[in-house]
Amino acid sequence: MAETTPGPLIMVTQFVGFLAAFREATGLPPLIAATLGAILTTWVTFLPCFLWIFAGAPFIERLRGNRALSAALSAITAAVVGVILNLAVWFGIHTLFGQVREVPFAAGAIDLPVLTSVDWPALALAVGAILAMFRFKAGMLPVLGVCSVLGAAYVMII
Repeated sequence: MAETTPGPLIMVTQFVGFLAAFREATGLPPLIAATLGAILTTWVTFLPCFLWIFAGAPFIERLRGNRALSAALSAITAAVVGVILNLAVWFGIHTLFGQVREVPFAAGAIDLPVLTSVDWPALALAVGAILAMFRFKAGMLPVLGVCSVLGAAYVMII
């Protein structure tokens, strides 16, 4: 189910819906119109995904025995894992380092961090989160909450 629903895209579309409704609020206070715009954008982004899941799930279960289709679905799953890994590395590099340099590689380019541009507060939060989750077995939501509060407090203080 996670592979068929929108991920980071939802944050962008929700933000655009919020701003569009805020800017074009006619007859409503801008903040109320923007909130309704964000809710509507979220709804129309997720609804088709869930409809496809609920409509197609019974057929997928029947097709699971088909070897060719099962191999294709395994390849799609592997591709999705690769895309998620690529995004995780990209966000990690761009979060932990203030500067990156693009280096040509094969048919494309790869972003390499400038090691002297380490964002020490971001690195401290990342190490703290890793320790909390793996060493002390803290849950993901509490760790995200604490890191969000600490990051926001740091930005407000600086």
